[in-house]
Amino acid sequence: MPELPEVETIKNTLKRFLLNKTIENVSVYWSNIIKLPDDIEKFKFMLTGQTFQNITRKGKFLLFHLDDYMLISHLRMEGKYSIDDASTPIKKHTHVIFSLNNNEELRYNDVRKFGTMHVVNKGEELLNKPLNQLGPDPFDKDFTLTYFYEKLNKTDRFIKTVLLDQSIVTGLGNIYVDETLFKAGVHPLKKASRLSKKEIKGIQDQAILTLKEAVEQGGTTIKSYVNGQGEMGMFQQKLFVYGQENEPCKNCGRPIVKMKVGGRGTHVCIACQKQ
Repeated sequence: MPELPEVETIKNTLKRFLLNKTIENVSVYWSNIIKLPDDIEKFKFMLTGQTFQNITRKGKFLLFHLDDYMLISHLRMEGKYSIDDASTPIKKHTHVIFSLNNNEELRYNDVRKFGTMHVVNKGEELLNKPLNQLGPDPFDKDFTLTYFYEKLNKTDRFIKTVLLDQSIVTGLGNIYVDETLFKAGVHPLKKASRLSKKEIKGIQDQAILTLKEAVEQGGTTIKSYVNGQGEMGMFQQKLFVYGQENEPCKNCGRPIVKMKVGGRGTHVCIACQKQ
């Protein structure tokens, strides 16, 4: 699943091609992706004639700022955007096409069909689902140590599970949680409420640093992730634990162990991250 760095990379790529372009037509081939409005013809009508003014990100959500509306898109497991010439053959699993006024198309492709799109009035995007359920982004000024400490201190859930909870902090997924906890020296099965303030500060700092570095590298290419131009991220070359099962730890040489935490595959060095 694309996580914060991948979505940030996609956002930056799409901005280079979409700003000031106008949607002339919308084609929907898999209606379940459209969550709001619940009428597909209304979805098409609302977006036709709208111009892309900006593209931002909230957690793992892409926010397309149009003249009057906000198009909110979540890629889920394998969603991808591409910019194609209108004459380019349409690939299998392309479910939504936005035809632009320069003879190009913004195409949404999703093998698993899990992605979602919401259209809301501009200015109301943070008042309603799905964005009103999200915690602060790790790069937000609201992601303070005080906020983070209070949230973690109130729950006995495993720290790995808490960090994946998008209502606590949004944008972290399986890859970057494993990497963050390793760099902070915290075992994923530690109860959040039992972490010291120093450990929590370490997790906060490493989450921000890890995500920042991943953004600079264009994200992590695991399975099918590519950016809006079909280019792969390079951060996978710098992973310490994720996907490194049985490989020697880069810190101590002990084999990386894979376990299940909250049903999610989790990678840990049991020497560097003592439980």
